[in-house]
Amino acid sequence: MTDLLYIAGSPRGAASKSAALAEAYIAKAQVADGSMSVSRIDLWAEDLPAFDGDFAAAKMTFFGDGAMDAAKQHAWDRVTEITQRFVAADHYVISVPMWNGGIPYRLKQYIDIITQPGLLFGFAPDTGYSGLLSGKKATLVVSSGVWQPGADARYGQDFHTSYLEWWLGMIGVTDIDVIRFQPSLLTADPQAGFDAARERALELA
Repeated sequence: MTDLLYIAGSPRGAASKSAALAEAYIAKAQVADGSMSVSRIDLWAEDLPAFDGDFAAAKMTFFGDGAMDAAKQHAWDRVTEITQRFVAADHYVISVPMWNGGIPYRLKQYIDIITQPGLLFGFAPDTGYSGLLSGKKATLVVSSGVWQPGADARYGQDFHTSYLEWWLGMIGVTDIDVIRFQPSLLTADPQAGFDAARERALELA
């Protein structure tokens, strides 16, 4: 059985094109794999703690900076609880619009919470970072208003898909598919672009 975790990165709900594409992909994937289990995280409704104070201090104890006390342990237990839900999944589907060349802040907050030493990555001074996940798959469903691969710099830069691919690789997820609806605004026929992206989503599913 495949456990799929869908992480919704857009706050626009039913109006989100990246979410619509992700839902189409998931529906088709469930048909293809009748044993698939799907859970969802709406980052805009999820109770995500601010990663500050005791949370940051708890993380630094793993690098030899300070010692774990009761307050830091309480914060770390919350981090572990959130992270274990992510680790338990086999397949990640992340829908994410481009915001100012990057990803929405709620997705970055979630990534900062779960990307912790001993949970998603290891580190050694002589070898650097190493991902602790293996055998996982990710499907990125990305959208942007005017940027697209190969676009002139005047239309923006990609700190969006490139960042997510880097992050997934850092934690050990290397089997990555990307479904693009880019651009969604600077095009003569946005519906045709959406339909093409949806077709790719169904083919990949």
